[in-house]
Amino acid sequence: MLRRSQERPPVHIHSPEEVEKMRVAGQLTAQVLKMIAPYVQAGISTGELDRICHDYIVNDLDAIPAPLNYQPSPEYPPYPKSVCISLNHVICHGIPGDRVLKDGDILNIDVTVIKDGYHGDSSKMFLVGNVPLKARRVVEVAHESMVRGIAQVRPGATLGDIGHAIQSYAEAQHCSVVREFCGHGIGRVFHDEPQVLHYGNPGEGLRLVPGMTFTIEPMINAGKRHIKALPDGWTIVTKDHSPSAQWEHTILVTEDGHEVLTQLPGDPL
Repeated sequence: MLRRSQERPPVHIHSPEEVEKMRVAGQLTAQVLKMIAPYVQAGISTGELDRICHDYIVNDLDAIPAPLNYQPSPEYPPYPKSVCISLNHVICHGIPGDRVLKDGDILNIDVTVIKDGYHGDSSKMFLVGNVPLKARRVVEVAHESMVRGIAQVRPGATLGDIGHAIQSYAEAQHCSVVREFCGHGIGRVFHDEPQVLHYGNPGEGLRLVPGMTFTIEPMINAGKRHIKALPDGWTIVTKDHSPSAQWEHTILVTEDGHEVLTQLPGDPL
């Protein structure tokens, strides 16, 4: 989600009935990422991966791929595909196409499913063949950054606690945190309040209460944090062409902690 600076509306607190619908959407999203994993190998195009995901979401899950034709504001063209696939130095919003995966690639597949009006949103990294150490390392740092951010989620904690946990770890590993994009509230609305920054100070920002649902999705660069937008209106890359990695889950604040809505039973984060 692109950061916004204008005055923002209040955060929606989900009812138990809404939470249950969020669970369903989250689990379907996780199923898509599990389904596509065996197909991610050298020789397949990103467009073919998108087609497989689209057909599975629509035909097998009887759901809607939220990114397809999504237009967050008039300055964006409608997004033309059903998932985002971001390779190597692409930070986010990569558009699937003719690019064929090859040995050494890293890629993020970002899936958002709408079921009965509610969104589930998750992404994960995939490694193709013999990946260089620098790229493998940023994938690992991004994952641990997300895990540490999720661990902060509980009633009474703040969004600053989440951002600080992510930023302090990533920077200690000599990586950088992208600041122009952030996690977001989610439910009936794809990108809702609150904005979940992946940097910050402990104790600052919105205080968490049960019933909030939002994504945590740190974008971590192996080099500097600066970004560049490509002419397609969507694709964001690292300005220094260093590899970038991102992981994402949809999180529910519960009475005594949190629940990862996009984690399948028995699967690791």
